[in-house]
Parts: sequence; C-alpha cells; structure tokens
Amino acid sequence: MRKNSAKNNRINGEVQRALSSIIREVKDPRVSPLTSVTDVFVSPDLKTCKAYISVLGDEKEADETEEGLNSAKGFVRRELARIVNLRNTPEIQFIMDGSIAYGVDMSKKIDDVMKHDEESRAKRGDDDV
Repeated sequence: MRKNSAKNNRINGEVQRALSSIIREVKDPRVSPLTSVTDVFVSPDLKTCKAYISVLGDEKEADETEEGLNSAKGFVRRELARIVNLRNTPEIQFIMDGSIAYGVDMSKKIDDVMKHDEESRAKRGDDDV
C-alpha cells in the first residue's frame, strides 16, 4: 500500500475517529478533557501510527496529558484493535501538536491590533476606513 493511497487515507481517518473516542474514555486524571486528535498517520505496513494530539490549555496541562496518554498506550491500542478491524494494530506514538493553540494565539493578536487601530482612528477623528 502506498503512503498517499486512498486506502491509507481511509485508514488514517478511521483510526483518527477511533482514537478521538478512545481518549475520552481514558480514566487517567492527567489526560485533559479538552484533548483532540488533530491528525493521524498510519504507516503503509500498519505497524506504526503517529497521532498528533492538541490540548487546549497551558504547557503543563499538555505535558501531563502526553504523560497520561503514554501510560495508557496499552489500553488505547487494545481498544483501537477492538473498534478498527485491521490486519495489524499499529504501535501508537503520541506527538503534541501546538497548531490549535498557535491559531488561537494569532487570532487574539490580530484582534488586539484591530482594536488598537480602531482606537487610534477614533482619537484622530478618522471615520473613513
């Protein structure tokens, strides 16, 4: 199976959906309830899987969530095998993805700049934009 084949893309999507639901079931208190699976890449031989995880919160919370997920790898893999019927159940590697936090931060910065720009226009008396 090629890396970007339709079958591999379908498997990636199924594994991502399954991991999203399994992570909600993890009882480890270190795992944040605001954890999402942003992307999944299963190798063509179905032996390994890279799961990109994003946590809404601070860096400490993200680190704790990563520790909790790594300690629950056995449970997650067993549940993945139960939900998704694959020839081999891949070994999962959790990787923290900061893209959502980065997007929220950039959006806040843009809003701050726009607010500052509107305030400076109001002080100068410029009404036309």
